[in-house]
Amino acid sequence: MLTYRNNCRFLRIITWLFLGAGGLGLLLASGAAASGTPRISLTETAHDFGKVYEDASLTYTFMIRNTGGSPLEIQDVDPDCACTVASYDRLIPPGGEGKVTLSIKPYSVLRQFKKETTVRVNDPERPEVVLTLQGVAQPFIEIQPSHIIRLRGIVNDEVRGQVRFISHLPSPWQITEYRTNIPDNIEVNLKAVEPGRVYVLEVRNKRHEAGHYAGLVELLTTSTQRPRLIVRVFGDLYAPATVPQ
Repeated sequence: MLTYRNNCRFLRIITWLFLGAGGLGLLLASGAAASGTPRISLTETAHDFGKVYEDASLTYTFMIRNTGGSPLEIQDVDPDCACTVASYDRLIPPGGEGKVTLSIKPYSVLRQFKKETTVRVNDPERPEVVLTLQGVAQPFIEIQPSHIIRLRGIVNDEVRGQVRFISHLPSPWQITEYRTNIPDNIEVNLKAVEPGRVYVLEVRNKRHEAGHYAGLVELLTTSTQRPRLIVRVFGDLYAPATVPQ
């Protein structure tokens, strides 16, 4: 009986040691597999350019690190806009660092903007990341409320409209000349409200017959960035009894 009990105890010890060794082996194998997997790591996924001009070519480089045990492959870089161009390192070795450089083409942003680019990699735990470029783009010369003046009213009434030009240039700016291709229909006046920065263009109807006309006012400036400005003018004049509601 004693021998039987000793044998059972011995078998339990052997079984425990065997399973323990197996569990340890599985744990070690799992760790080895994890260490041999690519892992993407980024210190930032968004960049804010702040205030920029609308014609600027904007470029920023995101750094990507591979903290895994096998090469990290950048499989695809997909911007949400055709205005964004990407260049990148396709393969990043274990412990190494690579780059994804995103460039936004000039005149592709206006006011507050946000451009997103999806990066797809062979990291099984994090197969894609989204990189964001954002900021506020302002024009060199801002036209308020828009570049279109609509003259709409009754024949022989006082019908006029205006736009305001506001410079965001760092140095003084001037409108040196202006002209229109419909001088028989409109009268044009230009006034410097804040010399070197703000101008107001006023257009008044001169036509005395009902009907429609269209034309433009061209303005020449001292700005190399915006040497020419265009304001489009549309006139709609009605007889007193035919004004549409």
